[in-house]
Amino acid sequence: MDHVKVGRLGPFPRVCKPVFLSSITLIVAFIIFGAFFNELASEVFGQAKAFISMRFGWFFILVVNLTLVVSIYLIFSRYGDIRLGHQTEKPEYNLFSWIGMLFSAGIGIGLLYWGTAEPLQHFMAPPLGEPETIAAAKQAMNISFLHYGLHVWGLYGMVALALAYFHYRRGLPLAIRSTLYPLIGKRIYGKWGHTVDTLAVFGTMFGVVTTLGLGVLQINSGLESLFDIPNTITVQIILIAIITALAGLSLTLGLDKGIKRLSDINILLTVVLLSFVIILGPTQFIFNSFVENIGNYLHEIVPLGLWTESYNGEANWQSSWTIFYWAWWISWSPFVGVFIARISRGRTIREFTLGVLLIPITILFLWFTAFGGSAVHMELLAAADPSMVSPGLIEAVQADYGSAIFKLMESYPLAKPMTLLIIVMIVLWFVTSSDSASFVIDMLTSGGDANPPKLQRLFWAGTEGVIAAILLAAGGLGALQAAAIVSGFPFAIVVVVMMYALLRGLSRDRLILYRNQQWFITEESAEHNSANEFRDEHLLTGPPKIQKPSD
Repeated sequence: MDHVKVGRLGPFPRVCKPVFLSSITLIVAFIIFGAFFNELASEVFGQAKAFISMRFGWFFILVVNLTLVVSIYLIFSRYGDIRLGHQTEKPEYNLFSWIGMLFSAGIGIGLLYWGTAEPLQHFMAPPLGEPETIAAAKQAMNISFLHYGLHVWGLYGMVALALAYFHYRRGLPLAIRSTLYPLIGKRIYGKWGHTVDTLAVFGTMFGVVTTLGLGVLQINSGLESLFDIPNTITVQIILIAIITALAGLSLTLGLDKGIKRLSDINILLTVVLLSFVIILGPTQFIFNSFVENIGNYLHEIVPLGLWTESYNGEANWQSSWTIFYWAWWISWSPFVGVFIARISRGRTIREFTLGVLLIPITILFLWFTAFGGSAVHMELLAAADPSMVSPGLIEAVQADYGSAIFKLMESYPLAKPMTLLIIVMIVLWFVTSSDSASFVIDMLTSGGDANPPKLQRLFWAGTEGVIAAILLAAGGLGALQAAAIVSGFPFAIVVVVMMYALLRGLSRDRLILYRNQQWFITEESAEHNSANEFRDEHLLTGPPKIQKPSD
């Protein structure tokens, strides 16, 4: 049976040498370029980012909409009852832990960084209409929901589903290369597979490192307001070291004891903070606007989701926001997809897709309404009543996106304890993002091994911290962010190919559910599997009895 060739490389016991070495080479080259030729790197990647955003923005929009359409199709299709594993298998993780880990690998940190800042930003500078009006407030919530809503999780879910399907039902490695098997067959074990996995490592590494660098800036901002700790590069590098050490500790504990437990804690703290803001804030407004925001979002999802600014001459706003987000999420999709696939064994395609699409966005939308919506509401009230003192939230966003949530907390009781809680949550979210990314990168560089060696996981966690510290000190995060966006373009093409490969693979899975809820495999499929063109999970433990359905 063909497989990805792995072996020892120095102190690392089990790596796929072509992927590992090419990834390290690219990463080191970028560190040198970004740190020592910062201005040139910023210019080169900035121009590349602008070119891709302006010329191929329509392609990013098309891809994310296509992933959502295919996801919805799979929910209602005959493939929805296919289980990611044996048909009698139960989910590996309970729903609570699964949701927590979805956030740890997905966009949990976006809650704290953008949950308050983005609605305020679109409120004061909307792409259409007058700023700081009721119409601008509604538009701000619609846009924020778009950037974190169904399109994002449709993208993540599609990548994760393709990986999970080919791994759990076909026995292929848990790596991006496996999704291309129906198209290129055994060549996934050669240079094409190595190239795709290396691209996934690049996007994952630089996406996480950029987030880590930006995140410590927000943590430093919170510590400054709470304890008067200076906002300096020295403090930020110390914070990176602490987060990296905590991520390493979590990695040594493994997926179940480390990432899973931290994710459970994150969800509990998220519920505590969200409940605090809802109960002690404008509770009636939050619930009323939550319902209305969802209605407005669903009403506008098609025109807003397909909006390209084509009649405005140039898509300046789109390239800075929506296209930026789509490219950013696409560059993150290998990391998020591999991790979600790793924790989703035992779920049906319908259950998996519904869960990935609906559960995270429900929490995200409530959060954006409670934090961003409340902040916008405060500014509207202050503008309508001259006797009221402005809460200063717009000024905070203009100065620093990361400080917006801390400024909002000043309007609540227990401001200092809540600020401390937010700082703890940011650290924990970054720890889980870092160790999740290290886990995924190690899987990709070890040939798709679902349980890669701990030493290699620690190496990648340390590498993330070192890169973030070097580029933060050199001022190279801007170039790094632009490079992550640029890397999203080729992977957008891979996502389209993955969707086609998944649908083609599903069409060959001859499982059909009949009235009595029993599963059957046609003789054609059994012969097809016995020839090992696809390594189906059923055949690894003995296929079910082959029957012909009765009329």
